[in-house]
Amino acid sequence: MEYSEAIEFLLSLSDMERGYQASPNPTMSLDSMRSLLGRLNDPHLGRPTVHITGSKGKGSTSAMIAGVLLEAGYRTALYTSPHLHSFTERIAIDGEPVRPEEFAAGLAAIRGAVEAERESVHGDVSTFGVLTALFFWLVRAQVPRVDWQVVEVGLGGTFDATNVFEATDVAVITPISLEHTAILGPTTTAIAKDKSGIIKRGTTAVVAPQRDPAVLEVTRARCEEVGAELVDVRALYTVEPGEKHPFGQAFRVRGPAGEYAMRTPMLGRHQLDNAATAVAVAEAIRAQGFTLSDRAIVEGIARTRVPGRMEVMGQRPLIVADGAHNGESAEALAAALREYFSWKRCFLVIGVTRDKDLRSMGFQLARLAELIVCVGFRNPRSMDPYQMIQEIGFLGPAAVAEESVAAGLETALAHANEDDLVCVTGSLYVVAEAREVILGESVIRK
Repeated sequence: MEYSEAIEFLLSLSDMERGYQASPNPTMSLDSMRSLLGRLNDPHLGRPTVHITGSKGKGSTSAMIAGVLLEAGYRTALYTSPHLHSFTERIAIDGEPVRPEEFAAGLAAIRGAVEAERESVHGDVSTFGVLTALFFWLVRAQVPRVDWQVVEVGLGGTFDATNVFEATDVAVITPISLEHTAILGPTTTAIAKDKSGIIKRGTTAVVAPQRDPAVLEVTRARCEEVGAELVDVRALYTVEPGEKHPFGQAFRVRGPAGEYAMRTPMLGRHQLDNAATAVAVAEAIRAQGFTLSDRAIVEGIARTRVPGRMEVMGQRPLIVADGAHNGESAEALAAALREYFSWKRCFLVIGVTRDKDLRSMGFQLARLAELIVCVGFRNPRSMDPYQMIQEIGFLGPAAVAEESVAAGLETALAHANEDDLVCVTGSLYVVAEAREVILGESVIRK
């Protein structure tokens, strides 16, 4: 199987990322996911696991945790979603995406089991579910063996295709806010209940600082129900910001095991909370008897960089891209743009999928903007840019619509002077297309 054939097969399956679903039913049931893994002789088992969910920050936190484990000398596998330019980005071994030929060979190896599952009584098979199975298959195939796997949830927790473990070593809940409310529930409490389903008996549950105190109470109740240990990052850890500049920041983290002088190339106050959560996970792993030095914690986080998160892509004018996809993420982005950069006027290029609360994002970002450029992008779930104007065009700044990200950037850059800011935000799909235009990033591998 060639890589292009592998992608064609994946996209022929039920794909929630490119389709649109407003239903409480997952596109692939856990029964079907477990059955598929059973056909493959349960490749998800046999190694320590960190399982991560949340509404914000789970990608950055996952990458930091994997970076710490790798710096400590452990062979590490990381599973994340979505990708920016290539499906191979979702499966990283020792910090590097798998090669396209390895990806295709793995999918060819499991395709028979996938086809058998499609014909079974369990129901639909999804693109995300098959990618999850492929991740576990490729991890088990590694020689020498992988020591740790860090697995990011796709959507929610309880019914997500990754929630196939009877037990994990650490479960992580990053900040929870309103998202996918038609599927996960209308309140942060309901969403927290769904996401806390990844907490299992005997697990150490690390809960990042939360805006809504009810989230902590929901996760605390889940821990008491199943017999898991709760680590409340806000209660046990403090973060002191230090020097900051457009390409990184210094900070200190104090916790039960002592103090760390740290740095990260990632920007925004929220990244400091993500780092503190990663420190808490590292200390939880160390408490379970694994060797993990302070130096590995500091250096692992310092070496972690996630494209598309407060990424500087140009200087004159300043061009910053960030995948802020809900109101709270947009609030954090707005604060970071003020705090970390100097600029006169802001030109906002924004595109979102149809299930997002664009208005809540607009309320946070419009007050910065001289002009809002609403854009479409290459995804069937893209909100029409003219509909976007109806949602946020009344917030103050002038708003225009462009059919593509490239056209939107052209419009923004035509208006911006050297001392201005162009901010690209919304869906990570928009960020990816902006990276193609500005940085020349290729999508030939898809």
